[in-house]
Amino acid sequence: MSERNTLVRSLNDLGLAAWFGGTLAGAVAVNGASRDVADPAERLRIANVAWARWAPVNAVAIGAHLVGSTGLLVANRNRTVGQKGVGAASVVKTVFTGTALAATALSGVLGSKLRSHDRTPTEGATVPGESTPSDAATAQQQLRVLQWVIPALTAGIVVVNAVHGEQQRPGQQLAGIIGKAGKLVGV
Repeated sequence: MSERNTLVRSLNDLGLAAWFGGTLAGAVAVNGASRDVADPAERLRIANVAWARWAPVNAVAIGAHLVGSTGLLVANRNRTVGQKGVGAASVVKTVFTGTALAATALSGVLGSKLRSHDRTPTEGATVPGESTPSDAATAQQQLRVLQWVIPALTAGIVVVNAVHGEQQRPGQQLAGIIGKAGKLVGV
C-alpha cells in the first residue's frame, strides 16, 4: 500500500506544532515576561495584546490540525478498525484533542474577561496583585493552570502521533492485524 497523505499529514503536524509551540511560548515568554514590565498597571494589558495577536493564528493552527487529523483518520480507517492498538491510540488522541480544545476555549473566555481589566495593577499576566478585583484574580488563577495544561495536552497528542507513526511500520501492521484477527476468533 503506497497511498500518500502528505497534505493531511502536513496539516495535522503543522497545526499541532503551532498550537503546542504557541501556547508553550505564551506561557513562558508572554505570561512570564509580563512580570518584568516595570509598571504593574501595564502588565496585564501587554500580555492581553500579545495573546490577542496570537489568537487568530492559533485558531487557524487548530483548524488545520483538526482537518489534517480527520483526514488521517479517514485515510487510515481500515487500519484503525483492523490493526490492534490503532483504534485505542485514536481514541486517546481524540480525548486529548477534545480536552485541549475545551481548555483552549476556556482560556479564550478567561482572556476576554481580563481585557476589561487592562489597566488593573497585577504581578503578572496570570498572577493577581493586591488590588486586582476578585473576578479578574479568579480568571488569572485559572489561566495560571491552563497555560500549562494546554501545552501538556497538545504534547500528549504529539506522542500519540508518534505511536501512530510507529504503528504504520510494515512489521507493526502485520503483527497488529494478526493480533486483532486472533482476538476476534478467540486465539
